[in-house]
Amino acid sequence: MNKSKRIFIHSGFWIFILLLPFGLASKDFTRVSYDLFVTVFYFGLINIAVFYINYLWLMPRYLNQRKFISFIILVLLLIAVSGFVKYGLALTYSEIILKPNRHRVATPTFAEYYAGAVIVSTFFVFLSSALKFAKDWFVNEKLRKSLEKEKLKAEIAFLRSQINPHFLFNSLNNIYSLAYQKSEKTPEAILKLSEIMRYMLDESTGNSVSLNQEIRYLENYIDLQRLRIKDANIEFKVIGKEYGDRQIAPLILIAIIENAFKHGNPSDSAHPTTIEIELLPDRLFFIASNPKTMYNKEEASGIGVQNVKRRLELLYPGKYNLEIDESRLIYTCKLSLVL
Repeated sequence: MNKSKRIFIHSGFWIFILLLPFGLASKDFTRVSYDLFVTVFYFGLINIAVFYINYLWLMPRYLNQRKFISFIILVLLLIAVSGFVKYGLALTYSEIILKPNRHRVATPTFAEYYAGAVIVSTFFVFLSSALKFAKDWFVNEKLRKSLEKEKLKAEIAFLRSQINPHFLFNSLNNIYSLAYQKSEKTPEAILKLSEIMRYMLDESTGNSVSLNQEIRYLENYIDLQRLRIKDANIEFKVIGKEYGDRQIAPLILIAIIENAFKHGNPSDSAHPTTIEIELLPDRLFFIASNPKTMYNKEEASGIGVQNVKRRLELLYPGKYNLEIDESRLIYTCKLSLVL
């Protein structure tokens, strides 16, 4: 809330408070007595002064700076001085304020009047303190959420930055292998990699992409693997393409598919590497299954499935279910994601 808006709200509140007794006293403001004007206006200004001295000066300068003893002493002094000021004003307008009337059978003593004045001042100190604490809490809560949001963005950006060089390194190794073999598939592999890198650099930089774009990216990657791997036994299927206009966080699935090729045996004729995506109006089902290789004992790096888990926790809290089934021969990863 900007400064001018705060001033407008505070001014409107106090004007309402000061005018309320006049409205209650008479529907015709011309008939409101001078006595009521003096009582409400002058004492109202004193209470407002007490409110803002505590709100704008004592609390920010002493309480927020953890000068607790100084704050307590100055608050008590403020209340005490305001009581004397009010009593001095009452003496000035004694005929209006102190004389007996239908509400008062006798003129109050100094102690009686001072005690009442101190109680009212204490109430306005309490009111300003409550408002200040509430305002600071909301400001701090807004700041905390903003910092959490920025931290979340930074962490997601870091996780995504891990994917790109990791993927590029693997893909370049694949193309190098094709080029070394003087394979006719090399130009097609370079074209696929070009499309993939264009997607990673241009299309996937936002918070979400269409499922069609993400699936096309995965198809290019799998095609690149088919070009590289001799006798590749790979099955890739997409069900429900009519829901491909739905949005998904980019690069969520690629790490799982990468692991299927990196740590699996896509040339196994008996057990195909299968990747299946089923799209529904409100969710996505994903399954990646690959036969294990007996020759690659390398442990999966934190860039793989752990990266996916962390991104899912950040982007889809409570909206996903990730299951990993591992037998002696087959490794399967299943993901259900609410979009």
